[in-house]
Order: sequence, then C-alpha cells, then structure tokens
Amino acid sequence: MPFPNHLPIPREVLTIAETLEAAGFDTWCVGGAVRDNLLGLENKDFDLTTAARPEDVQRVFKRTIPIGVDHGTVAVLDRHRKPHEVTTFRRDVTTDGRHATVEFGVSLDEDLARRDFTINAIAHHPLKHEWRDPCDGAGDLERKLIRAVGDPTERFREDYLRILRALRFAARFGFEIELATWEAAAAHAHGLTNLSAERVRDEWFKGLETAQRPSELVELWGEVGALRVWLQELGSGERGAGPDDVRIIDGMGVRDPVLITAYLSRDPEATLRRLRCSNSEIERGAAIQRHRSRWPDPTNDVSVRHWMAEVGQAAADLVEIARLEGRDIGDGVARVRSAGPPLCLADLVVSGNELMALGIAQGPAVGDILRGLLDVVLDDPTLNTKSALLERARAMISGGPAPRSRLLSERRHKE
Repeated sequence: MPFPNHLPIPREVLTIAETLEAAGFDTWCVGGAVRDNLLGLENKDFDLTTAARPEDVQRVFKRTIPIGVDHGTVAVLDRHRKPHEVTTFRRDVTTDGRHATVEFGVSLDEDLARRDFTINAIAHHPLKHEWRDPCDGAGDLERKLIRAVGDPTERFREDYLRILRALRFAARFGFEIELATWEAAAAHAHGLTNLSAERVRDEWFKGLETAQRPSELVELWGEVGALRVWLQELGSGERGAGPDDVRIIDGMGVRDPVLITAYLSRDPEATLRRLRCSNSEIERGAAIQRHRSRWPDPTNDVSVRHWMAEVGQAAADLVEIARLEGRDIGDGVARVRSAGPPLCLADLVVSGNELMALGIAQGPAVGDILRGLLDVVLDDPTLNTKSALLERARAMISGGPAPRSRLLSERRHKE
C-alpha cells in the first residue's frame, strides 16, 4: 500500500506537534486515525506520540489534563478546550495481563514494537510528512489481515483485552485474523477472566456498534472462547438466536448494543449485570425478558393499548424485536401512539386524592381503583373524563375493593 504525501490532520493537532518539535521533542501521529485514513475512512481524532516526557508536555503547554501520567499520556487542550492525547515513547517493563508498568526514554521504533497489531503500529510525521512502518502494517492493511506485532502470545499476555480488540477489528474491517495470531488468541482466552467487566463491556458494545455484520463479531467471540468466559447466556434463548444462528441481528434497524445483547441472551438481566451496565440498561434488558413472549393483535387498538400500557418504555425495543421475528406490530403501535390515548396512571384525569374524597381510605385500595380505571380507559379512551371515571369509581367501591382482576377478565372475555 503506497503512503500518501499528507494526511488530513487538524490544525490544532499540527500546532501541538509544532510546539513540541520547536521545544526539541520528536513527535509523530499514531493510532487509529492513521490506520483509518490509510483505509480511506474519515477519522480526524489524531493522537501524538513524542520523545517528551509527561512533565515536559505539562511544562510546554499551559492547559493540560494528566489523564494517564503513569503510562505517559497527557491531554493537551487546544484553544477550543478540546483535549488531544500526547503520549511519551514507551515500552512495557512488567505486565499482569491487565495493567503494565512502562519505561520512558525509548525510541519511536521501540514504542511501535509494543503496540498490539501491525495495522496500529504505523507512524506519520505531521511536519516532515515521513512514514515509519517497521512491522509492515501497510502491507497487512492491503492484505486485509489482523496480525500481532512480534510474538502474538507475548502481546496477549501483556494485555488480554487485545484478544477482543483483534475480534473487533476483524469484524469492523472485514479482515481475516492471521493464523498464528488467532491460535494464540484462542489458546489464551482463559486470560479474559483477568479483565474488568467495564473493559469487556466497552469492547463488546463498541464491537457491535462498528461491525460490518454484528453476527460475525458474535461468531468470532464464540469461536475464540470469549462467550464462554463472559457471555454464557448467549446461544440458548427461546428463539434459538445464539452464536450458531445469529445472522438475524444483522437486520436490526439500529446498532444498539444493549438491545442486541438482550435479544441474544436467554437471561438479559444477568448478562447486562455481569457486564456492569448502568441500572437503566439492566432494566431495559429485564423488561425485554419479561415481555418478549407476549404480543398484541396489531389490528385491534384495544389490544395494542393494553400491551403498550403493560410494557411501558420497553415498547420501542419490543417493536424492533417483533420486526426481526416477522411480527408486524409496528404500524399498530404507531397508529395508537399517534392518537395519544391514556396509557398510564399519570394520564388519568382523576387522582388518588379525588378517590379518597369519595371515602376510600389511603392505602392499597386507592391504587387498585386507579388501575381499574386505567383498564376502563384503555378499553375506551373517551371515558377518560372526570365525571365518567368518578362514576365508575363509585361503582367499583360499592362492588368491592379489588376490581382490577374482574375488569381484566371482562375485557378479555369481550375480546
């Protein structure tokens, strides 16, 4: 692959490089932006590597953030206060497969030799427009190959997350993984247990978002052994959409990693909790798990309204899942949503205080009556008026304290 004469490096990055060079520190562009631009992909998030030590960078620039000083990384803020990562040339001294102790004061070639894959070990001098590619990363880009720098076993033992990065790059670019690199990754998949859940989650989510076909990423995780270590619930769900049959997810209209994970897992809540997802993401998965087996009749607005009231905020996720499985409920849900009917207790025109004014004691009975009234207006939204609902509430009071189950039975009988 021939190197271009120039790269589209932002002016702010060039200014940082010029300042470091003027101070006597050799400075190069490295990382994903160099790789992506060689592939013809737009990426202006250029990182810099330099002979300057972290304290030198902090001395040269007035506005910096020490985001990883122990590993040589300082963020330099440009005039718009946007951070740009500047990292000192370094090499690993010791590592436990998760964290590394590094040594500064090495050369650019030594720095490139410690990187994960050859396609990420290419450097471009932003001022001299020179290239440094000691591992033939450009050749591997042309061959569409993911290959570890040097000994793949050593690279993976330094940081087991590199195994998952290899899978992500392969799925994103449609590349093959070089045989020795693949064999080392599979042989050391047990080391993935050393990683934090947060790092694994970020790599899994980023992989699903960027893969040309998400199913390929899932298959690679399964083949290398990563599913067995971190995502045990994938592969035996009710739909049979696991690592042996996941191509259906390629048809998803959105690249939502939480939705994809929940769809593939037989126990989404457990999977998302293991990955240390946020409470809202875990609840999304739990809601999908609760409601994924019950669907409305999309031609019956009463059925759709009751279903939407039951599933609440999970409706959008479930509509996407239904579409994947060949259930056409989206039009019915959109039709009901556009009509704007009452779908939750907050939409009722009467409140608990008004029910207590009728003589209902504060407590569970108030909630029972409100839920019964919601069932009434789900059947017929025109009844969501104060007079109609208070009249119905009086009838419920005289007929007993727990009307909801009776009303549900009557509604289902009518349907």
